[in-house]
Amino acid sequence: MGLIGYGILLLIIAALVALAARRLHVPYTVGLVIAGIGLALTHINIGLSLTPQFVLDILLPPLLFEASMNLHWKELRRDFLPIFTLSTVGVLIAAAVTSIGAKYLLGWSWEPSILFAILIAATDPVAVIALFKDIGITGRLRLLVESESLFNDGAVAVLFALALAWAQSQTIALLTLSQSFVTILGGALLAGGLCSLVTIFLSRRTEDHLVETALTAITAYGSFVFAQSIGASGILATVVAGLIVGNVGVLASDTNGPLSATGRAFVVSFWEFAAFLANSVVFLLIGLRVATVPFASFGWTALFWIIAITLGARALTVYPLSFIFSHSRWKIPSRDQHVLWWGGLRGALAIALALSLPQEIPMHDQIAVAAFVAVAFSVLVQGLTIPLLLKR
Repeated sequence: MGLIGYGILLLIIAALVALAARRLHVPYTVGLVIAGIGLALTHINIGLSLTPQFVLDILLPPLLFEASMNLHWKELRRDFLPIFTLSTVGVLIAAAVTSIGAKYLLGWSWEPSILFAILIAATDPVAVIALFKDIGITGRLRLLVESESLFNDGAVAVLFALALAWAQSQTIALLTLSQSFVTILGGALLAGGLCSLVTIFLSRRTEDHLVETALTAITAYGSFVFAQSIGASGILATVVAGLIVGNVGVLASDTNGPLSATGRAFVVSFWEFAAFLANSVVFLLIGLRVATVPFASFGWTALFWIIAITLGARALTVYPLSFIFSHSRWKIPSRDQHVLWWGGLRGALAIALALSLPQEIPMHDQIAVAAFVAVAFSVLVQGLTIPLLLKR
């Protein structure tokens, strides 16, 4: 079967799963993972595999760009402080708790404990945004959850790069830490800002909605590639580009904005479809890969502790940090805190980071299996029960 044949097969599967998920009132992402597991058991070849390059370079940019493009800057600015706290301090707390848990409850050495803790610390934008969009969450709660998942990968990118360098050399200088932070964060802001501004400038010179949409596609992938080429966070660059293009162009109420009225509507529809395709592929591939992971050989006790550690680390992130804002205008209601905790899903990003670890890293295979355990529980169990929690 050729490339076109595999593409048609993926579209058929995605459409059937979407229809079945809506009829059964099951989140679409959960249905895709289950479908992927079923495909793996039947040994049907869909022509794709879950690799770090495919996830990071192909699937993430459209998902991140579409989500950030629909974030209103006014709402984001209003809740910036809790979002920033959850996506930075929260990552540090989750990583610290998880690494200690892996060290003393799983008996791992510090190197694999820290690496696993960092790659699993951030909530995954792919999983979180897809789920919340699927079940129709709106308002401030969706803003908090989605914004945190979009921005906390910047902190993870810095920590993961530093932890990997430390695990390979056992030494890391303060100068290296500062240089890495500036490069990853500053480079992402530069790449995302520059690419989006160029797109806005060029969009003002055309009213062709196809050209306008093509420019946004170039921005989504171009900002990612540009940032990666200078050693910065491609994910964060795409988020920045999406925020600027969305607020200046797509969401702007000004009739004299850079995008034509037809272009705005077409851009929104195009990116909704692109995100649908990317979500369909990534969760099908997660299901395919999960079905082949030897969970039983890892030991049921270890599986239990991995899930308990990640859930506990998330709880010690959400509730204490939310308490800080309990007597301020940024107060997060307790029921929303429960959703922030249970809805903090892990997904393709954690798996991609785990699979990208060099083979010489101590306990490489155990880290990968642990990541799959956390992601499988997150998507299947948490993803399946979060609608019940929201109703309650």
